[in-house]
Amino acid sequence: MPLGARQAANGFSGTLAMIYRTADEWRAAAHKRVLVFGMSGLGKTHIANLLRAGGNWFHYSIDYRIGTRYMGEHIADNFKREAMKVPLLRELLMSDSVHITSNITFNNLAPLSTYLGKPGDPAKGGLPFAEYMKRQDQHRTAEIAALLDTAHFIDRAHTLYGYDHFICDSGGSICEVVDPGDRADPVLTSLSDAALMVWIKGSEAHTDELIRRFDRAPKPMYYQPDFLNSAWVEYLKAKDLTENRVDPDAFVRWTYSRALAHRQPLYETMAENWGVTVTAEEVARVRSKGDFDNLIAGALEARG
Repeated sequence: MPLGARQAANGFSGTLAMIYRTADEWRAAAHKRVLVFGMSGLGKTHIANLLRAGGNWFHYSIDYRIGTRYMGEHIADNFKREAMKVPLLRELLMSDSVHITSNITFNNLAPLSTYLGKPGDPAKGGLPFAEYMKRQDQHRTAEIAALLDTAHFIDRAHTLYGYDHFICDSGGSICEVVDPGDRADPVLTSLSDAALMVWIKGSEAHTDELIRRFDRAPKPMYYQPDFLNSAWVEYLKAKDLTENRVDPDAFVRWTYSRALAHRQPLYETMAENWGVTVTAEEVARVRSKGDFDNLIAGALEARG
C-alpha cells in the first residue's frame, strides 16, 4: 500500500506534534532530549559518545540495554552451555568455582551479536533455523522493552544523576519493531512523547560502503520475521541447498543488502511522520555540542 494510502487508512494526517516544534524552541530548551535512528555505521554512537564526553548529556544505548537487562541471562547461559562441553570447566561451574558473564559495553556489543548467531551448517558455527528464529524473537521482545524504557531513563537520568540532556542511541533494527505509518503505534508514540526523533540518512555511497564493510566482517543482526523467512526460503531455493549445508556467513552477506533496501523506506516513513532528518555527512562534521545544537536546529527549520 502506498504511504499516503497507508497513512489515510490509519488516520495519519501529517507529522504528529514533536516536543520541539521550531529551532528557537530547541535552542531555548532547558532539557534537550533526542533519539537518533538509522542504519548502523552512520554516526549514531559517534554523536552519543561525543555528547556524553562533553558533559551534561546522558547516553542511553538501546543495544546495551537489550544485552544487559533483557538478554543478559540468555547470553550468559549460552556461554555456560559451551563451557559445559569442556570437562574441566564443567567441573568448575558445577562447584561454583568460576563465574561466566558477558563484558558487553556501549562500544563492544559482540556478546549480543554472537548470541543472535547465524543460521546454517553447525560445522561452520551455524544454528538450526528454528533456534535462530527463537533468538530473533527474543531480540524483538527485548528491543521493544528497551525502547519503551526510554521515558523512564530520561526521568532517571535527570532526577537521579542530574543530567539536563538525554540522547537515545537506538539500534539499526528499530524500524523492524514498529509500524511508522500507524499514528497509534505504541512504541513510536511513547518515544515521540519523550524525545525528538532524528533520522541519520545515508547516501547510496554510504550504503555501498556499509555493504563492503559487512562483506569483510559479516555480523548477526535482527530482521522482521516475514522478511527473514522469505529470504531463507529464497536462498535455499536459489542455491539449491538444505539447511545444514548453508554457509552462515554467505547467507547473512546475501541477506544484508536486501535488508538495507527493506529498511530504507521504513526509516524514511519514521522521519516523515514522527521526526526530522539529518544526513550522515552533516553528522560526520559535528565536533562539539554547539555543532549538534546547530544541526538539530537546522533540521527543525527544514521541517518547517
